[in-house]
Amino acid sequence: MAEKLVILSDMWGAKKGLWITSYLGYLQQYYDITYYDIQQLSNIDVQIQTTDNVHRAFVEGGIDTAVAHLLKKETESAHYLGFSMGGTIAWKAGLMGLPMKSLYTVSSTRIRAEEEKPACNVVSLFGDQDVYRPKLDWHQKVGVKSDLIEGFGHTMYGDEKIISRVCLDLLNSATKKQKQEKTIQIKIA
Repeated sequence: MAEKLVILSDMWGAKKGLWITSYLGYLQQYYDITYYDIQQLSNIDVQIQTTDNVHRAFVEGGIDTAVAHLLKKETESAHYLGFSMGGTIAWKAGLMGLPMKSLYTVSSTRIRAEEEKPACNVVSLFGDQDVYRPKLDWHQKVGVKSDLIEGFGHTMYGDEKIISRVCLDLLNSATKKQKQEKTIQIKIA
């Protein structure tokens, strides 16, 4: 049986998220995937969809609403993959008791304000040109393994190189788990 992977979009959700189909194409054969458009999860309805307006709607209550909805919808332990604001929502839900096997965030810069991490394996990816990424001392203080990718900015998760990297990381994790589960130990008395 495939492991469950919950994917949370960036702040644009399906509106500007054609790149998500690449992730789904790679991962669907190894994971049972649930996808959330975080604009829908947060119940935000921004009439004029500018970066500032959408971001403000999340910061002024959308994040908290999305976290509350995620906690109600997901009650069994799963793996999580979150992009930008979606990773922040998963992170905060994890701190509030969302059952998580692992959390993989890409460009989730708002986690820089967090002082602890969810109680699971956490991996974070940031572009070195993303000016809002957490500083080195934050990673050490919170205890998060992060990789800094040279030559990329905030929306790197839409680039095919990053898509391949993230999916390969997750697929390696899934296939390693499957191999471990298939191992049979025989004890000879």
